Amino acid sequence: MSRTFSVVGLGKLGASMAAGIASRGHQVIGVDVSQRSVELVNAGQAPVQESGLDALIRANRTRICATQQHGQAILDSELTFVIVPTPSDERGAFSLQYASFAFREIGKALAKKDGYHTVVLTSTVLPGATRYGLVPVLERYSGKVCGRDFGLCYSPEFVALGSVIRDFLNPDFLLIGEFDARSGQHLESCYKEIVANQAPARRMSLENAELTKVAVNAYVTTKITFANMLAEMCQRIPDGDVDVVSGALGMDTRIGKKYLTGGLGYGGPCFPRDNVALGFMAGVLGVPADLSMTTDRLNRSLSGRVAELFRRHIGSETTVAVLGLSYKPHSHVIEESAALALVRSCLQHGIRVIGYDPLARDMANADLKGRAVVLDSVGDCLKQADVVLIATPDPEFAALTPADFTDGSRRVTVIDFWRLLAHRLVDQPAIEYIPYGRGGQDSEHRKTLQALWADGSDAL
Repeated sequence: MSRTFSVVGLGKLGASMAAGIASRGHQVIGVDVSQRSVELVNAGQAPVQESGLDALIRANRTRICATQQHGQAILDSELTFVIVPTPSDERGAFSLQYASFAFREIGKALAKKDGYHTVVLTSTVLPGATRYGLVPVLERYSGKVCGRDFGLCYSPEFVALGSVIRDFLNPDFLLIGEFDARSGQHLESCYKEIVANQAPARRMSLENAELTKVAVNAYVTTKITFANMLAEMCQRIPDGDVDVVSGALGMDTRIGKKYLTGGLGYGGPCFPRDNVALGFMAGVLGVPADLSMTTDRLNRSLSGRVAELFRRHIGSETTVAVLGLSYKPHSHVIEESAALALVRSCLQHGIRVIGYDPLARDMANADLKGRAVVLDSVGDCLKQADVVLIATPDPEFAALTPADFTDGSRRVTVIDFWRLLAHRLVDQPAIEYIPYGRGGQDSEHRKTLQALWADGSDAL
């Protein structure tokens, strides 16, 4: 059964959702305030960079159209997904500025529409925002009553940049916060015809769903930070190995393997701010927010601690190459990038830094403003480097060989934060290979453990 949906906001998530929905055989009307985004979609092109998006829009262009006018999109569809920015404000909460504008325009359209229509907010917000911040906007501008004349749900997606389309069409579960049962049922029935993997739905109140969204991300960041702490510890333990430790931890079904890799900190447009937002909300409710705040603080300070740890490998005339500048592989996004934080830490100490990223070159150049040189290829970087920092686990870096780093006539230090090349670079004569999160035979670290337990052995 083919349905018609509208999607308000054609950014990375909105455009990917529109293309994904169309790929499942449905008609989609996209709405965006940007004339360029609308023109690109109508020309069968992606308005933003996201893996697979351009090809999917081209393949389904007969089922996707876009407009700057909310009215006709609402009138011609049965359900509207709203995916607009909810930027963090000075408190750490999420601003409803853009969502309120979208709901105002949707409300005006609903005033002219006969029949039932469901509005679905997908943007991340905090508990109470949908019911008390946005429902009044819809009711005021439509002149109608939510739950009686139209439906409303809060249903955020759990996706990662670089795999948005796959994640959207194959979710672990569908989170549906419903104003009432009719709204939730309408959305659930639509989702069953959109997602490809028959994911189970979890229906609940608006507030419970709002809390669940930020809680999931905050929990994941806590798990990442715990793994990163283990990596720091293993780096200082003789023969320590974070992959061995976290691999064993992940065997426990109460813990699981995901997000236990151990390396540099998390970043991007969601994880850092969601953790802060959960801490803000806990504070408003009078609940101690120490866990969220500590996780955020440890993550933000990690790059500086790591840079200090390896400072002895970097001389005053050393050229450091940083491979990977985005916050994660397969993305050009540099927001809250741990790799760029590492670059800035080096620059603060007067170190010459060059960098490379498969996708984020232009964004990184704009951010660094010429303080570091971002080159066009990994080869150009390695030719000049005395020290190489592998900052993201990009497949391009995992494919490097010893010959890519040196021809043997000069010695190079490679600090691999994700241990991508341990099987290739260890014991290479012209390469000092340091897999972060794995301790060697450092005598100082051995002495630390010996001193800690010497009293026990002496007592015997």
